[in-house]
Amino acid sequence: MTGTRLAGQTILVTGAGQGIGRGTALALAKEGAQVALAGRTKAKCEVVAKEIEAFGGTAFALGCDVTERSQVDRAVADVVEHFGGLTGLVNNAASSVQQPLAQVTDADVELCWRSGAMGTLYGMQAALPHLRAAGGGSIVNFGSSTAVDGNATFGAYAMAKEAIRGLSRVAAREWGRYNIRVNVIVPVANSPASVEFGEEHPERFEAVQKSLALRRVGDCETDIGRAVVALVSDDLSYLTGDTLMLTGGK
Repeated sequence: MTGTRLAGQTILVTGAGQGIGRGTALALAKEGAQVALAGRTKAKCEVVAKEIEAFGGTAFALGCDVTERSQVDRAVADVVEHFGGLTGLVNNAASSVQQPLAQVTDADVELCWRSGAMGTLYGMQAALPHLRAAGGGSIVNFGSSTAVDGNATFGAYAMAKEAIRGLSRVAAREWGRYNIRVNVIVPVANSPASVEFGEEHPERFEAVQKSLALRRVGDCETDIGRAVVALVSDDLSYLTGDTLMLTGGK
């Protein structure tokens, strides 16, 4: 059984096979959106698609490496062909490298840059004509608290994530005339990397949680995914070019 808040919307989520991408896809589908799930490992997206179909939602899984423009273009075209259009895009896919800044290599930067900043740009450019054809829509991109705070060892990742925030502000101003809104979420969430950290370093993880005002790391679906629902819905139709800090009061 699904709701109707996002009925009529078709939204593509990248990196949808796990973590925040999965949580976002579930939250969107539960509110009635048709959700396209893209990821490098199609099998993971197919598992999420089955989860969505199990509660009566509509999903379409496809493989896509966002570091390749041709694959992103093909994924968007396949979604439009499958569902008949596109009204929203969630750019979640990204790879991270942890390395002291003095040791960051060109390869580290290239990986984060192509999977994060360039992948986001490719998705936005591919989606633009279809969002315009739909009379407008919403794009949600993801930044990172590690970049906002300047956390040690996240230099390459921070470069890409802050580039995404700048890109999003420019797109919001250029595309607002088409009724296309572009916003960024900076999350603190129980992603697979966060869960792994908690299992390997339980005391440090507990200290991190205690440092948050809400004393807990956000849930990928109920805390982050439902915020995406709000951003793509009419409830926040006057919000664009902004960053939503979902960090639990970090």
